[in-house]
Amino acid sequence: MTPTKRKRILAISGSTRINSSNEMILRYIQVTYKEVLEIELYNGIIDLPYFNPDVKDQELSPNVIEFRNKIQEADGVILCTPEYVFSLPGIIKNAIEWTVSTTVFSNKPVALIVASGLGEKAFESLNIIMKTIEAKFSDESTLLINGGRSKINSEGQITDQTTIDNIDRLINAFEQTMHEE
Repeated sequence: MTPTKRKRILAISGSTRINSSNEMILRYIQVTYKEVLEIELYNGIIDLPYFNPDVKDQELSPNVIEFRNKIQEADGVILCTPEYVFSLPGIIKNAIEWTVSTTVFSNKPVALIVASGLGEKAFESLNIIMKTIEAKFSDESTLLINGGRSKINSEGQITDQTTIDNIDRLINAFEQTMHEE
């Protein structure tokens, strides 16, 4: 019996804060599920220019091309973001906007996590945006973590068992979505 090949996952944090709770959650997932998922933490969204729909494909920044290619080549994408002023942070919205004129997210399995103080508005917005660009996910592969920062200790370990259980559920649903292809 041949071992199952690990799925290649692109993990993107919507926070630019060093050691943000969102990045810590992605690192937790990277370590915890390393036997089944090969997760690349992508930190390049800070280098993407502001989205401009007038920019033609032949004029694209190398950073935009690289970002799109990484999404295209991945078996799935995990987005983990905070909520800023009852919305998505501009940096994650900007990154997603660079994909709208493409099909890189069409039928692409995704897991969506919002970890913030409250997070409901960002969670709702991220769900609507990803449905609009035809990403493939279910309610089970989405997760809202209220009070995210309070569930992680200073070493970056998730200390809340309910959050750990919810991440397990999310990853199981995400893996199932990738195997449906």
